[in-house]
Amino acid sequence: MTTARSGLLRLLTVSALFVPAAAQAQGAQPLSANARAQFTGISSFVTRSAEKIPENLYSFRATPEVRTIAQLFGHIADAYFGMCSTAAGSKPPQSGIENTATNKAALVKALSDGVSYCQSVMSGMTDTKGTEIVDFYFGPTPRLGILYFVTTHTYEHYGNLVTYMRLNKIVPPSSEGAPTR
Repeated sequence: MTTARSGLLRLLTVSALFVPAAAQAQGAQPLSANARAQFTGISSFVTRSAEKIPENLYSFRATPEVRTIAQLFGHIADAYFGMCSTAAGSKPPQSGIENTATNKAALVKALSDGVSYCQSVMSGMTDTKGTEIVDFYFGPTPRLGILYFVTTHTYEHYGNLVTYMRLNKIVPPSSEGAPTR
């Protein structure tokens, strides 16, 4: 079994631990509702980061070998459209963002559009439909597995963004205090 596939299986197993509590809170579709809830949390951190980081830092990269902040945001937006469209069984409505969008306004919009697109796919997903197998990067995968992988992938790159923000003395959204009223 490949490392990616093994990781996906671990993620699905861990996610299943949330199902009993989620079932009561999220109705009759606990797995798909949980996938959406987890995605909502991390995608909020990413979009808030895109809004928070000043545009002059969008060209920042920690070393010459890694993506710039702008490229990371574009890569995440591309992943939202690509992965969620695969889970939905459709073509991505947008692509190539990482290679074409370079300014803050375009990337914030692309991320927002990508989040909205994934949310719409997740809203239409049922637990039954989520068990259907489709082709994915590392082989046949349940639709819900892809939606959980979108979250995993986003966390991976949010970790990059946190490092970039810390290197530039910016507090990441996940480390900010609770909003005051």
